[in-house]
Amino acid sequence: QVQLVESEGGLVQAGGSLKLSCAVSGNIFKINNMGWYRQAPGKQRELVATITSEGSSHYADSVKGRFTISRDSAKNTVYLQMNSLKPEDTAAYYCNVMSRGLGIWGQGTQVTVSS
Repeated sequence: QVQLVESEGGLVQAGGSLKLSCAVSGNIFKINNMGWYRQAPGKQRELVATITSEGSSHYADSVKGRFTISRDSAKNTVYLQMNSLKPEDTAAYYCNVMSRGLGIWGQGTQVTVSS
């Protein structure tokens, strides 16, 4: 059974940094896109960043220049480096992996940014 194991989030002050990781465990045929999404209380889940198997990345406007997505295909792991964090970045962060047209979600990890 394929599972996504996310690192713990945490509480950081505004302006601080945090790095999330998400590792795929179990047998998986081929991973295409990997990405991060987030959901704040009372809001819909939104895309944060995605990265293709070729390494092309895409970011939400709200995080451009502050967040960096990367992947280690040999380890089936995707990372999200978050810098210059703002209180509005507070949310549950979910990783997502696409394989054979199917999306697999992580369990989510809470990131809280204090002002």
